[in-house]
Amino acid sequence: MEEHVSGTPAPASRFSFLLQAPLPRSYTNFIGRKFFLFFLTIQGIGAFALITMGVMVRKLRTARSVTMPLAFQELARSGVRLVPMFVFVSLVLGLVVIGETVSWASKVGATRFLGPVMVLVVVRELGPLVTALLVLSRSGTANVIELGTARALGEVEALEALGIDPVHYLVVPRVIGMAVGIFALAVYFIIGSLVSGYLWAFLQNVPLRPGDYFNQLAQSLTWLDFATLALKSAFFGVAIAVITCYHGLAQPLRLDEISRATVRAVAQSVVACVLIDALFIILYLAV
Repeated sequence: MEEHVSGTPAPASRFSFLLQAPLPRSYTNFIGRKFFLFFLTIQGIGAFALITMGVMVRKLRTARSVTMPLAFQELARSGVRLVPMFVFVSLVLGLVVIGETVSWASKVGATRFLGPVMVLVVVRELGPLVTALLVLSRSGTANVIELGTARALGEVEALEALGIDPVHYLVVPRVIGMAVGIFALAVYFIIGSLVSGYLWAFLQNVPLRPGDYFNQLAQSLTWLDFATLALKSAFFGVAIAVITCYHGLAQPLRLDEISRATVRAVAQSVVACVLIDALFIILYLAV
């Protein structure tokens, strides 16, 4: 990693000419190029993730007076400052999606299934995934822009000249802060959605008392739901932080390339979050 950060191109950058090359005339060549770039990107991101985890473990107690404030700063950016937006989105989701589900279930006499449906849709799926995508749109893009600008202006090389590990100083706090921030926001998002959903049902005169509604939720929740929520949110945060930092830090960039790097980072982060979510669905069904 030190080689890539200090100036030697990362693996993907060695084949950057493929990104600017004209489209091949043959479909097989086009598909082959896409697969080649896909596996090359997986290799680069995987190596960067392993290096980040290694630095995090090896330098856990190193310069904590410096890295911990940076982690709290990232937690504030990826968590506390996004609370108003998440309150609004959770209210809208509860009114539009959950409230409609409650209203429909009451019309067909299926109100006894509301608890399992809410847990399945909101707690296991929509809550963590929507939270991760919203944090990606706000804080994940900022990671690429900040680190890409620092790399283009030579600030990363300046840190290395001072004997500071850029991964430990710039990446590890973002990984920790984003993982914790997404988990906390997912909890607030789920609570807000469930409460606003019942309020919408109450306004529609659905014959469902608050005690019955929250009793169904409590009976439908298991320890596996809480564990899945925590692990899935943490994996989303780590994946988004690693991918966005990789595109901003691990490859040499010019200022005019930062926008394209941001687009690639967002697209790959969305794919990673969907794949992680699918993996947890498979594991949940297998348990």
